Amino acid sequence: MTNETTKNFWEVWNTIEWPEPKPIFFRLYYNDDGSPRIYSMEDLPGEHIEVDSEAYAIASFNVRVVDQKLIHIRPRISVQKLQPHPDIGTACDPADVCVIVSEQDPHTKWSTVNNEIN
Repeated sequence: MTNETTKNFWEVWNTIEWPEPKPIFFRLYYNDDGSPRIYSMEDLPGEHIEVDSEAYAIASFNVRVVDQKLIHIRPRISVQKLQPHPDIGTACDPADVCVIVSEQDPHTKWSTVNNEIN
């Protein structure tokens, strides 16, 4: 059972020329050294490469752009450790590194050392 309103609706619906959907693109904008600036679906100024939807969804900043290709890099793992040092560092009590003492008191100097694993 159709009424005049329904008939008019279908008549208009079937005569509408629907616009073509715009293509979806995913971009990674990057700096001169290849480091990422921003992932975007917008057309922004600056150097960019097209990435797939998975790379866009992850939006990793552990990547570099080299020769217009996305290269994944392993992040550096750094471990800081307190070590005694004869000349540099904070003067601490010889029995307890948590107690800071003056340079005139008996002390051991401690400083942090960064060790990269990879």
